[in-house]
Amino acid sequence: MSAPVLIHVAPVTPTLAPGVRAVQVWPTQAQYVGNTAFNLQDAENDPLSEPMAILSNGRVIGFYRLDFAPHAVLGRSLGTPHAGIRAFCIDHHEQGRGHGIRAVTALADDLRKRHPDRRLLALVVHASNRIGIATYKRAGFIHNGEYVPGGRAGPQLVMLRYQPVP
Repeated sequence: MSAPVLIHVAPVTPTLAPGVRAVQVWPTQAQYVGNTAFNLQDAENDPLSEPMAILSNGRVIGFYRLDFAPHAVLGRSLGTPHAGIRAFCIDHHEQGRGHGIRAVTALADDLRKRHPDRRLLALVVHASNRIGIATYKRAGFIHNGEYVPGGRAGPQLVMLRYQPVP
């Protein structure tokens, strides 16, 4: 019997950074998330961003970026302090094991603990990314009916998750 898989998230440290840079998605998914090494560097250079590692039993298996600038995700303010989620990805060797849903849940739990003032999570997901949309819905995000035009893969759905009061 194998040990249970423990998924958690943590800010990217110099120790975790090489593992994050090595995260790769399938070529057909690159249009949705871009290059992880580029996204990590971009987040590290932005004082209103936090690069985050997704870990499975302590080993890096994914990445995402938290953005705290009011206009970072939608190009406009949502009127309340929120965190934007960008470039969320699970390494292609780790996909199909339920890590995505557990990582999004861990992401929300971590944000609630470390940034309790950020009661709203916001992201955009390409309308053609059915697996991403389903994962976010299962993790409590809702499509608010709004779309953002353009993007590398076409129109994007705006999805929000309201964090429960602690």
